[in-house]
Order: sequence, then C-alpha cells, then structure tokens
Amino acid sequence: MDKNSRRKLDRASARKVVRIPAGKKSVVLGVTGSIAAYKSAELASLLVKQGHEVFVVMTQDATEFISSLTLQTLSKNPVMTTFYDEKENWRPGHIDLADRANLLLIAPATAHIIAEFAYGLAGHPLAAIALATRAPILIAPAMNGKMWQHHATQENVEKLKARGVEFIGPEEGMLACGYEGLGRLWKVNDIAFRAEFLLSRHDKLIA
Repeated sequence: MDKNSRRKLDRASARKVVRIPAGKKSVVLGVTGSIAAYKSAELASLLVKQGHEVFVVMTQDATEFISSLTLQTLSKNPVMTTFYDEKENWRPGHIDLADRANLLLIAPATAHIIAEFAYGLAGHPLAAIALATRAPILIAPAMNGKMWQHHATQENVEKLKARGVEFIGPEEGMLACGYEGLGRLWKVNDIAFRAEFLLSRHDKLIA
C-alpha cells in the first residue's frame, strides 16, 4: 500500500471513531414491576430526544406490564432482562453497562427493588448494575401508599439516601390499587428534567 492510500485510510478510520456528540451521555434506565411501567416508554423517548444514549434494563416482573420490544424500539438499543441476555461478549453485559453509565435511573421503582438496593442484593442485572456502577443513581418510586409509608420501606429509603442515592417522588393521587394517597410515579417530564440536572451536575463535579 502506497503512502497516499495509507493516509486516506488513516483519515477515514479517524473519522469513524468520532461518533458521539460532546454532550451525549449514557443513561441506564431501570424498569421494575409496577403498573406505572408503561410510563417508562415516554421517559425513554424523552431521554433519547434530549440527546442521550439510553440502555433499558428490565426486571422480569416489568415485562408483564410493558414489552421489551417497545423499549428497545424507543431507546434504539437492546434491552436487558436477565443475565442470559449477555452471551454476545466475554465481558458481562451488566458490568459493561455499569461502567458505561453516566446515570442510573430507576423509574418506576417498586418497594422490592428499593429493598434489594438497600441490602446490596444482586440476583438480576438491574440490582447487579446498582452495586457495580459508580454513576449517580436516581430513583422514582411507584407503589401502594401504605407500602411506601411502611417503616421498612422508609428505612430502606433513608439507607440509600445516606449513600448518596437521590429520590424523586412519589406524588399524591389516585393509585391503581383503588386507594388515594402518596405513591404515584412522579411526572415523567419532571423525572427527565431531574435526570438532565444530575448529568450536568456530575459533569461539573468531574471538571
């Protein structure tokens, strides 16, 4: 290969490397088994419109409320639901996502996932990512009001807050279970806005 051809090849290779715009961040969106899981579709779409890469990780219960195909289409990335989705590479996919994440956002978050995070359990990819990532974590709870107010849930929330985990919501209103009270998922637009704020703040802290 002559020198001119080699220079052209080098320039082409260099151009291929520059794919991610300067402001683009990676958001891992965790979706758990709440009736509010359907709202994660709108949230994923908003995050993509904000210019971020979105990688959705679902619990098995979440797949009963919304399909992984819907979230894959909206996020434009594969959706992880089990450790068995990780066969394409020698490196565990959940660790790759944990390292890549600029923000781990759980919306909706059930009482169960909050308890798993509080006690450091890692029985599925989403819980394992929460243990392995060093990115900021934002949790948007959604559950029955009595479950949210139970002292066990509140203790778990306080444990996570003490570790630097941030919460948004829940808000008060009519719940899917028929009760009216505190437990509704916070407004999706506000969750996306809070996520953007945390991503920007993280940038400033690094700088």
